[in-house]
Amino acid sequence: MEFSEPKGIFQQIADQIRERILEGEWQAGERIPSIRELAIDLGVNPNTVTKSYQVLLDRTIIENQRGRGYFVDTNAMATILGEMKTELVRDELPRLFRAMRILDIGIDELAAYFDNDQGANKK
Repeated sequence: MEFSEPKGIFQQIADQIRERILEGEWQAGERIPSIRELAIDLGVNPNTVTKSYQVLLDRTIIENQRGRGYFVDTNAMATILGEMKTELVRDELPRLFRAMRILDIGIDELAAYFDNDQGANKK
């Protein structure tokens, strides 16, 4: 956890859980760690993890099966992808476009950067 990051710790934990689901570490219908287990693993207060889980419950990314624990919701992957696309368009693209405007970089120049084997995925 990055304690100096502007996002609250509970939101960072929720984001981390979303990423773990997207990366396939936890599949739909699979049990995830209990609040206590995750709190110990991350070195945070269980109340913080409880708040993270509540956020994910409210967004139907995880579900609570009384007496059994927390599980990845069957539609979690679609929900997460939808949320992340919205966040990219709402939060990241405006910053990118502002930087492109300041640096006078056009879309064609940016595309050429990736076409010339200089992109982030090329090594």
